[in-house]
This record gives sequence, C-alpha cells and structure tokens, in this order.
Amino acid sequence: MSERLPRARAIRMGRALAVVTVLCALPFYLDAFWLRIGLFSMAAAVGAVGLGLLSGTAGQLSLGHAFFLAVGAYGYVWLAGEPGPGLPTAVAAVLAVLLAGAAGGLFSPVAGRVRGIYLGVATLALVFLGHHVLLTADSVTGGFNGRSVPPLEVGGFSFSTDSELTLLGVPFGAEERLWYLGLGLFAVTWFTARGILRGRPGRALVALRDSETAAAVMGVNVSRYRSAAFVVSSMYAGLAGVLLALSFRRVVPDYFGLVLSVDYLAMIVIGGLGSVAGATAGAVFVTALPLLMTRYADQLPLVAAPGTTDGTIGPTEAARYLYGAAIVLILLFTPDGLHGLARRLRARLRSRRAAPPPSGTTAPSQPPTSAARAKEPTP
Repeated sequence: MSERLPRARAIRMGRALAVVTVLCALPFYLDAFWLRIGLFSMAAAVGAVGLGLLSGTAGQLSLGHAFFLAVGAYGYVWLAGEPGPGLPTAVAAVLAVLLAGAAGGLFSPVAGRVRGIYLGVATLALVFLGHHVLLTADSVTGGFNGRSVPPLEVGGFSFSTDSELTLLGVPFGAEERLWYLGLGLFAVTWFTARGILRGRPGRALVALRDSETAAAVMGVNVSRYRSAAFVVSSMYAGLAGVLLALSFRRVVPDYFGLVLSVDYLAMIVIGGLGSVAGATAGAVFVTALPLLMTRYADQLPLVAAPGTTDGTIGPTEAARYLYGAAIVLILLFTPDGLHGLARRLRARLRSRRAAPPPSGTTAPSQPPTSAARAKEPTP
C-alpha cells in the first residue's frame, strides 16, 4: 500500500503535466475561432466555479450571478477607460474584482439571513436592477450601445494586436495572448477553490448545506460563513467578468441579463454541484455548444444558418434545447452531474482490473483442510 500511493500520485502529476502541456501548445495550432471558444469557456469556468461554491457547496440558490459578472466587466472598463479614472489596466482589473466582492459584501447581510427560494428571488432582483442601471448610467456604462474595452497591459506587455509578436513562426494576436492569460487565471481559480473545498471553510459550508442546526451545534458561525460564501462567489464572478470583457472587446448591457444567470445554473447542474472539475466541464459544454452549432448550422438538420428565416430554429435556440434536455437527463439518471458520472466510470474500470481471474483458470493448490484433527499413531 505504501508503494502504491507515491505511484498513484506520480501518475496524477504526469497526467496533469500532459494536460497543461497540451493546453499551452494549442495556440500554435488552432485558429482564432477555436481560441475564442477556449477563452469564453475559461471565463465561464471561472464564474461557474464561484457559483458552484455558493449553490453547490453552501446550498444557497442564486439567480443574480450575471449582476456580479457585470460589475467586474464594467468596473474594469470604467476604471481603465475614458471617461473614468484611467488607471493602469492591471490595477483596474484587480480593483474590478474587489469591486465585485464589495458588491457581494453589501448584499451579504441579505444572504446571511435569507435562504432557499427567497434568496433566489432576492438575487433575481439584482439582475433587473443592474440591467436598469447599465442602460441609464450613460456616462459610466455607455448606455444601450455599451463601451469598448481597453486592452490589458502588464509590465509593458499588451494583450492586444497593437504590437507585433511572433513565436516559433506563429504570429500571436489578441486571442493567442489572452489564451495564456485565461489559463493563468483559471489555474488560480482551480487551486484556490479546491483549497477552500478541502479545508475548514469547505467543511463548514458543506455542514451548512446539510443542516444549519447541526452546523451551529458544531460551532460554525452560520451567518458569517453564508455571507463569506457570497463574497467569495462574487469575486470569482467579477474575475470572470473581466476576462469576458477582454475576450469580447466590447461590453453591452443586454449580455448581462437573466439568461446569463440561468446559463450559469445550467453549468453547475450539468457538471455536478459542489465540484470544481464538474463546474468546469459544465461551463465548457454550455459555452461551446451554441458557438459550434452556429458555425456548423448549415450541416445540421432542422437548424437554420445565421441570417436565414426558413422556418427552422436558430443555432442558439437549438443549443438551449439541447442542454435543457441534458439537464433533464442528468437529474433523472445521474444527479451528481458529469463529474459523478466520470467518477463512477473510473471506479468501474478499476473494479474490472481488480476482478478475480475467470473460472476456467486453475487456482494454486491448497492443502486439504479437515474439521477433525488427524489421529496420531499409537506408540
């Protein structure tokens, strides 16, 4: 057993290193379309991990995740742009994440006292309130037309196409540069969220989800941990909003509506509640599906190509129908989502490898056993 543990750890590290190597090499081989899908998926995964901590681990229903994404996106645009303070873009990105956390902190007293469907309705009000503010505060948000996003610059390096950059004969534009930024931010999200789940805060949040009374008896400050979960989730959403803004290069109010909040709920349900890997898988599925269906709409049955009106459904609507059906199937057959399904498949493969040999093989001979002791010879 002691030899098996280092070997299993080495195998996991080898797999992780292989995945990181492949992800780092993809910008040298993929075109801009696939890189955009990856960028949008990484940004969605960051936000989905935050919502998974809040709804999946802490058990707090939230329909206002789009509001905190908007705070992060528009906070970065206003802090780094004109009109606005015109701060360095790296400082503006950090402050935008903190601003989203502050917005979650202002709402945390409500989150600390309300739960269930009542909390869901309260967070739903944030979406409508935020959308109204985005449309009316023209001097900050640009109104209906939105605002262009200043490119991020870190240490003189710009994540845009303003400066030419070529690596190994491959020109690196905005998508290639933002790809590595997204990988870095997602890696930070992955390790910090897993650290929270595996530490004392994660155990306290799970106890709150299972029974608030039992958690309080064990010494968990119920109101404090529920409020902290909301603040942390809001900061993850703010980080996702900054990355989305950099990927879209323009932010508009209509994107940060109720549909986006429902999409994030679909991500964590499809991937698996309370799992970082599951939230990531659900985010990739929900984000990539409509983009892929839009590109290959002319090759799919019953799906209309963009810009045509031939009586069939559009690719975005078709994608929503498909992942809506996926939610129903998952709730019926695998309530713990894609992550739970993958875990059961791995366990089944391990059990098959460790299964005893078939009956046709001969087992090693064993000495005959008898209930009676053999009679010793008489001297």
